Amino acid sequence: MVRIIGMLVGLFFSGWMLVTFVLGATEFVTNPPAETAEHKFHLKPKKVAFPSDGPLGKFDNQQLQRGFQVYKEVCAACHSLRLVAFRNLQDIGYNEDEVKAIAASWVIETPSVDPATGEASSRPSLPADKFPKPFANDIAAAAANNNAIPPDLSLITKARKGGAPYIYSLLTGYQDTPEDLPEANQPGPGLHYNPYFPNLNLAMASPLASEDMVSYSDGTQASIDQMAKDVSAFLVWSAEPKLVERHQTGWAVIAFLLIATILAYLSFRTIWADVKAEKKKKGAEG
Repeated sequence: MVRIIGMLVGLFFSGWMLVTFVLGATEFVTNPPAETAEHKFHLKPKKVAFPSDGPLGKFDNQQLQRGFQVYKEVCAACHSLRLVAFRNLQDIGYNEDEVKAIAASWVIETPSVDPATGEASSRPSLPADKFPKPFANDIAAAAANNNAIPPDLSLITKARKGGAPYIYSLLTGYQDTPEDLPEANQPGPGLHYNPYFPNLNLAMASPLASEDMVSYSDGTQASIDQMAKDVSAFLVWSAEPKLVERHQTGWAVIAFLLIATILAYLSFRTIWADVKAEKKKKGAEG
């Protein structure tokens, strides 16, 4: 009797949940929620390919050096790269002397302490130093950027959904404000419309506002599209500098597992072949 009552209660709740789901789905279809401006105007990242894409992807050091040049001459004034050291630049093709020169000539010096007085000071950077922050603290950063704190770019392609294509789309996506954009979503003072940014407006003005903002040492034409691709590729490297090694290790592991699986299967066949032969022999003798 108790079991029957339990089954009836279970059936009642199951039916109630089914009816609720059907009614909710019907309501959603017949009266869908109002589309917000963020959903209507927000665009998905553009489709753009990078040499590091895919399981066989590799970095193009020439592109990474161009991207570093864009970061150095355009982005570094506001955005930090706190997880990358100057000496890491050797991984993208700079030699030791070039790294020393880059560190020593960096516009922002590395914070230090005067050994004679114990007071805070600064000194030219060394290859072992991380890239110094452009602002002393978040308050100074916000004060210089319309109350918005520029994010650190070390892991930005990992931290933002869409990765490098999102960064590329954001850099090339600044547009005039659409006429039908609701007033509530209109850019306020100091804000700029960009449909690739989640809330459509951001404090950062277009950093790549014109072509040839940098002069590439390899002679590549520094178009806005090219600069955006190069700096996005560089930020992929800064977020995952061991990407190529990880790919190589992954393929080696897959090859090892494949060979081990084949050997295990052959061993299985050999062992069970002997067992079956022994059973067959005993059956014939019996």
